[in-house]
Amino acid sequence: MNLNSISANVIHAAISVHRELGPGLLESVYQDCMLIELRNLGTRVEGEVALPVFYKGQKIRDDGFRLDLLVEDRVIVELKSVEMIQPVHKKQLLTYLRLANKELGLLINFGEPLLKKGIHRIINSPKSDSVNPVGSSDLEPVEGERV
Repeated sequence: MNLNSISANVIHAAISVHRELGPGLLESVYQDCMLIELRNLGTRVEGEVALPVFYKGQKIRDDGFRLDLLVEDRVIVELKSVEMIQPVHKKQLLTYLRLANKELGLLINFGEPLLKKGIHRIINSPKSDSVNPVGSSDLEPVEGERV
């Protein structure tokens, strides 16, 4: 499954959950619902995945961070339920992508009344420190995604 298909499934699941529950619940509630939705779509997903931290080749923590969702072992999904996404939330996901050596992350804010305004696509590009995507044929935006 390519990155566009995976992200499309994640976005579809998020929209489904948001339509059913609306904004304003705890992130953990949305996480549990996302696991159900993605599995119902036949998508391989894990929740609360431990992300070890290495420094100069040495593991310093087994579970330095926890990924909200890891989809098809390729896409990290960070869930929020806040009034507004802050730059630190995007940097947090970019750090997770770098530590896990993954290309694509989706930051989804269930606190938004209109979910499509709360979906952010983050690309881990070795050529850029930016959280904005860089042109790539495999990483074209999927309908409904914010770039």
